[in-house]
Amino acid sequence: MTKALDGAVAIVTGGSYSIGRAFSEALAREGANVVIADIRDGTDAAAEISRQFNVAAVFQRTDVSREEDVMALAAMVKARFGHADILVNNAALFAELPKVDFREIPVETFDRVMGVNVRGPFLMAKHIAPLMVGRGRGKIINIASGTAYKGQRHLAAYVTSKAAIVGMTKALARDLGAEKINVNSIAPGFTESASVHDNPHQKANTDATVKSRALQRTQVPEDLVGALVFLASPASDFVTGQTIAVDGGSIML
Repeated sequence: MTKALDGAVAIVTGGSYSIGRAFSEALAREGANVVIADIRDGTDAAAEISRQFNVAAVFQRTDVSREEDVMALAAMVKARFGHADILVNNAALFAELPKVDFREIPVETFDRVMGVNVRGPFLMAKHIAPLMVGRGRGKIINIASGTAYKGQRHLAAYVTSKAAIVGMTKALARDLGAEKINVNSIAPGFTESASVHDNPHQKANTDATVKSRALQRTQVPEDLVGALVFLASPASDFVTGQTIAVDGGSIML
């Protein structure tokens, strides 16, 4: 039986753990070969995904904020696969960030958040898009956040970075449309992920968040994979420059 992404080459930043791991597995389940680009060791994750889904899955340690790392990743993908079809810009700083008034955020912390959350997707698109050009299709999927639309107290650097992703998505969609590369983003609501469980201070407003939703339940990583697969597949070939909110109806764009 043919799967939606049979034979595609998908790169997932932050793809070894938490929501990124769910993304890597969802793409592999649909037949894509997966490249996990992560600062965290993803060797075991890649091996498990390859065994479970019978696809090629490889890991390369990558700090997306460092252009030399991203260039090395692009070179590896070109040497191993010859091209790329899908890029998921998932890597970001969030759960480990302290929740403090913006006046208490050190400039160094603000810059680090921008480096990973904004410069990272920019560099990935810059160096991976050339591996898509000429193939007649390519999908870049950025992970934004519902906080970019409604704001959130004590997370100013993160919220700012995700608002930048929404704007970058539109700009890249315009720039890459002529090459038939679609650029879209997903804006998750607060998700009970492994990284959140490792940083329980982020769960302080869970009850209020659930109550803000039309569908009043906890959001889990698996809630995001349907939108991801849609945006990665030919089903979305005429969708670009868009942000899809997947948050149970907390915000309605």
